[in-house]
Amino acid sequence: MSPCGGLRHTDAIGVASPDGNGNALTTGCVTPGMVENVLWPAYFDAELPRSDGRRLPAEQAVPEPTVDEIAQAVQQVGYDATIERGKAYSREYDARGRVLAQGTTDTTKNDLVRAVGAYVAVVRGE
Repeated sequence: MSPCGGLRHTDAIGVASPDGNGNALTTGCVTPGMVENVLWPAYFDAELPRSDGRRLPAEQAVPEPTVDEIAQAVQQVGYDATIERGKAYSREYDARGRVLAQGTTDTTKNDLVRAVGAYVAVVRGE
C-alpha cells in the first residue's frame, strides 16, 4: 500500500516544506477528483516565442522564470503549489521542472496562467 492510503502517489513536494536545499522532505498525495494544472516555466519566459511554449504576452512575461518563483506566485493567487524538479517541458531540452497548481476547479488554465504570470513579476520585484 502506498503511504497515501491507496491514493495516487507523486514524488513531489509542496513548497511549504523544503529542506533549504530544494530537496523533498516528504512525498505528496493527490486525492481522486482533485484538479491539477501543470505550469511549466516556458509559459512565463519572455525569451521564448509563443511557438516554443510562452503563453503570456511578451510584455507580461519575465526572463528565465524559476519553478520556485512560479510556486510562490501560485500560492499568492490562492492555490496549493507542488514543485516537481527534474521534469522537462516537451519543447525544451533542459529540465527546469514544473509546478502543479492544485484545487483550481474554479478557473480556466488560461486565466490561471495570466494571474500567476502577474504575480511572478511581483515575486521577482519587476
